[in-house]
This record gives sequence, structure tokens and C-alpha cells, in this order.
Amino acid sequence: MDTFMAKRGGRPTVYKPEYTEQVEKLCLLGAIDEQLANFFNVTRMTILRWKGRYPEFVEAIDRGKEVANSNIAVSLYKRGMGASHPETKVFVIDGEIQKVEVTKHHPPDTTAAIFFLKNRDPENWKDKQDLGITGKDGESIVWNVNFK
Repeated sequence: MDTFMAKRGGRPTVYKPEYTEQVEKLCLLGAIDEQLANFFNVTRMTILRWKGRYPEFVEAIDRGKEVANSNIAVSLYKRGMGASHPETKVFVIDGEIQKVEVTKHHPPDTTAAIFFLKNRDPENWKDKQDLGITGKDGESIVWNVNFK
């Protein structure tokens, strides 16, 4: 029984040191807490307790999520920029299979570019623009309108 449980009482933890490597790999694949709980056959609350109790566990989660998030950011960036890649096309010509190497082009994806910019540079790319009207020396302007 770990010392934490010995002090508090209750059921001993089922946590094992090898979970650290497993949780990092699961987070690399995009797993969230509920999926981690399902994989380790525990509750989501247990995952939260392990995060608080085992620093190496939460560090592994953070490492996996950081790499996964970076990979998605790169993919989103490439999608927004457009990309080209080699591709092999297969044709049947006069009964013979012919393989032809071509370059496949994907145009930039406007939605991906907008999403990237809104998250990367929100001050310049947010949908809502805050416009303020000020008077001399930056003081607020008070409008007195009389509709008689």
C-alpha cells in the first residue's frame, strides 16, 4: 500500500509505474481522461487522483498531449497553406498495368487558415472588433441628445 493510502485509509491504489509509459502513448493518440480511465479500467476520478499523486504520471500526460497538439498544429498549418506531395497513379493501358509518378496538389484551405490565425493571433484575427471613441487626450465622450 502506498504511503498516501496508509495515512488516509481506504482501498490501495491500482496504479503501477508502467502506466507512465502507457499514458504518454495514449495521449500521443489523442486520448482524453475518460478514455484513459476506460483503458486502465478505473473511474475518471481515479485518473484525477493519479494526476495529483504521481508527478511522473501527469508529466507523461503533458508530454503526450504536447506532441499530439503540435502535430495537429503542423497539419492545420499545412492545410491552410496548401501542399503538394508525390503520388503513384496506376493505369491499365493496352491490357498492361502502368504506374506513373505524379505530383498531387492540394490548394490552401481557407477555413483552416482562418482557424489557425484566429487562434495564433487573436488580436488581429478575431471576429469581433472593439471600437472605442474617445475625445481629446483619450477621455470618454458623453453624448447629450435632447429629442424634443
